[in-house]
Amino acid sequence: MENGTLLSNKNLIEVNPLVLAYMGDTIFETYIREQNINKGICKIKNLAKETLKYVNAKSQASFIKIIIDNNILKEDELDIVKRARNSKSNHKPKSCDVLTYKYATALESLLGYLYYKDKNRLEFILNYIYNIKVSI
Repeated sequence: MENGTLLSNKNLIEVNPLVLAYMGDTIFETYIREQNINKGICKIKNLAKETLKYVNAKSQASFIKIIIDNNILKEDELDIVKRARNSKSNHKPKSCDVLTYKYATALESLLGYLYYKDKNRLEFILNYIYNIKVSI
């Protein structure tokens, strides 16, 4: 990090993928909430229910697998996903198995990475995800 502020592209690849996931988590939930509000959902209960369809480990793991299977990622993005998926965490997931949790974390890391690296690419990936049909 440069002067303790923004991450530079040069050292972004060296950042702990769990730190990127921390940022990606909030980006993803905010994006999904905004899309749901823009759809005209006005009741909080319905907003929460609709958001939860996207913002959960099972869905997030599914999204990253679809993105990988469809060869959407660039080489550096795939590297971040793999690093995040393989990183060690002391967190024990309560609502899913460890592998699902690792894939969900990989998606969040990708989003955090793109937040710092390329906002246009971030928007593309977020839109791509939002257009995937969720089945919850």
